[in-house]
Amino acid sequence: MYEPIRTKSVHSTMAGTHSDFPHRSREEELDIQLAGHLAALLAVTDELRALEPSADLDSAAERLAEQVARLRGGRTPARAVASGGEPKPPALHRRAHTLAGRALVVAASRADTAAAILAAERMDAHSAALAEPQELTGVG
Repeated sequence: MYEPIRTKSVHSTMAGTHSDFPHRSREEELDIQLAGHLAALLAVTDELRALEPSADLDSAAERLAEQVARLRGGRTPARAVASGGEPKPPALHRRAHTLAGRALVVAASRADTAAAILAAERMDAHSAALAEPQELTGVG
């Protein structure tokens, strides 16, 4: 009724052979992921610095750059310049808050205390920045 299988299973042939390309460990994958999230947060922080310069954002940008460089083996991250469009600071703060949250999750899963503390501080700072306009206008 059915034709018999004439070739070996893909699963059995792959199980016994070693591939030619290197595989990364879970720790290396988490380092790459965390560096990506922190680099994205750095880019948004640089955009915010261009729109609303502050010592807090300057300090945060430097600390983020240090963490990204550490995770990338000393390579300094690319820094963003202000984009041509005029993004609204609240949208940037929301994006930064989301990125910091993602970085916090990855930092916690790899037990990177320094990155986790930095991500949590940035989440708090962006939450506070989003809450400020509501407090000023009396809308709550």
